[in-house]
Amino acid sequence: MRQTFKLAASALALSIAFQAHAATVPEGTALAEDQTYTFWLLDAIKSMDPQINTDVEGSDVLRNLFEGLYNEDGDGQLVPGVATDHKVSEDGLTYTFTLRDDAKWSNGEPVTAKDFVYAWRRLADPATASEYAWYMELMQVENAPEVIAGEMPPDRLGITAVDDHTLEVRITTPLPYFPQMLVHGSTFPVLQSVVEENGDDWTDAGTLVGNGAYTLTEHTLGERVVMEKNDTYWDSDNTVLTRIVALTINDVNQGLTRYLASELDRVDIPAGQYPRLKEEYPEQAVSTPYNCSYIYMMNVGEKGPEALKDVRVRKALSYAIDRDIVVDRILQGGQRAAYNWTHWAVAGFERPDIEYAGWSQEERLTKARELLEEAGYGPDNPLNLNLQYNTSDDHKKIAIAASQMLKGIGVNLTLDNYEWKVHTDRMQNQEFDLARYAWCGDYNEASTYLDLFTSYSGHNNGEFFNDEYDQVMRDSKTAEDPLPFYQEAELILADQMPIIPIYHYANVDMIAEDIRGLPQNNVNNTWYGKDMYRVAE
Repeated sequence: MRQTFKLAASALALSIAFQAHAATVPEGTALAEDQTYTFWLLDAIKSMDPQINTDVEGSDVLRNLFEGLYNEDGDGQLVPGVATDHKVSEDGLTYTFTLRDDAKWSNGEPVTAKDFVYAWRRLADPATASEYAWYMELMQVENAPEVIAGEMPPDRLGITAVDDHTLEVRITTPLPYFPQMLVHGSTFPVLQSVVEENGDDWTDAGTLVGNGAYTLTEHTLGERVVMEKNDTYWDSDNTVLTRIVALTINDVNQGLTRYLASELDRVDIPAGQYPRLKEEYPEQAVSTPYNCSYIYMMNVGEKGPEALKDVRVRKALSYAIDRDIVVDRILQGGQRAAYNWTHWAVAGFERPDIEYAGWSQEERLTKARELLEEAGYGPDNPLNLNLQYNTSDDHKKIAIAASQMLKGIGVNLTLDNYEWKVHTDRMQNQEFDLARYAWCGDYNEASTYLDLFTSYSGHNNGEFFNDEYDQVMRDSKTAEDPLPFYQEAELILADQMPIIPIYHYANVDMIAEDIRGLPQNNVNNTWYGKDMYRVAE
């Protein structure tokens, strides 16, 4: 949820209840002897480097190995991390963070403000080639655009270590949600000496030095990640789980089988199986809103197919997809049909009146056929396109359904399945026509979605560049109420249709009954092993 601030004549401290935040075990609770938590990953983690990782699953791991300025609690509210509090200047442009004096790296060295300065400069530095460099620009950090563009050296970035335990950040536009952005992994500190001494190998198990509640003891790419409790962590006395294991299983159905065999404590429920599992395992099957949206991104850039440069074709493709079939017949887990980009549960967001969202599916199909015919395509002259998706039985089911729906209007889709790394590499290189894509909010505010389709975004892989859209999003940064600008941005996306919205996520999980501390009221599903524990059966 959005943190709100009231600025008075002088700088004020952030009003958060600054209690230690780790596992809260009710009095009288019997704990299990084995405090291990094992969870499922669909894909291999591409990088353990906070400034390089781009994946949600990677973030789940990094959040346990590193700690940023703030964390989130089970309701999505900010709680202290390395920072115990902060003050904001009267103009809302300078944040001064007080860092705890008991934060340590896993090698015993103290965590200082200089570690954050190094990490943030490293993120923005073009030499790092981080896909998340743009996040510094989204945060409005002083000189971030110039540093990212190579026009200024990284030491001109608006972040300064006043002393070991005081960090100053200067931004160019007041952002009420700025503190919320600090829970993102790209802002986590890294230890300069370890990075520079070990180069690309610094993230290897046994070499990686973090400041989180756990240390990396094993990482077999595409198989497993093992993390053990870090005794140097400032709140290790209140950390109950001693071991966290992530198993990579590319087949979600196999993941469910292994969960039912007690090899996993959490797994995503395969498409269509939630109703049955909820009936059979009412205490284990869970569905809650999740801050992610599922789309097919269209390559409208120079390397994309000529047909997709025609907005009539893009609209026809979108209109022909029956979202209700996807959510009601294929997924069946509480997901919602999507006709826009921003997730419906994002704090403070209200979807504008998008015309085609109010049509019947028959009306959408009629319009799709008309538009495609106007563009010169149809059953007698079919449009041939490729749709790529990453390995998952659920993605495959949706892709097959989409191909059948589009065939009815004269579009032949060739389905291409790639492993996650290949899939994302191809998207980043614009080597696709249409591609399955999902975005999970970096924070609980609509800009985390809408900034993605700006020309300065690091994730605008379909290369939708629109001056009007850019200006609307720039104007939103200085607006007292950004909602009208967010709604205007959504209307531009609906008018230009660079994406095909499919559905808004729900977290549809099987969770072992003896696991406690996984958030159920946080739309970001931001979880920390240090907040969890296992009860005795």
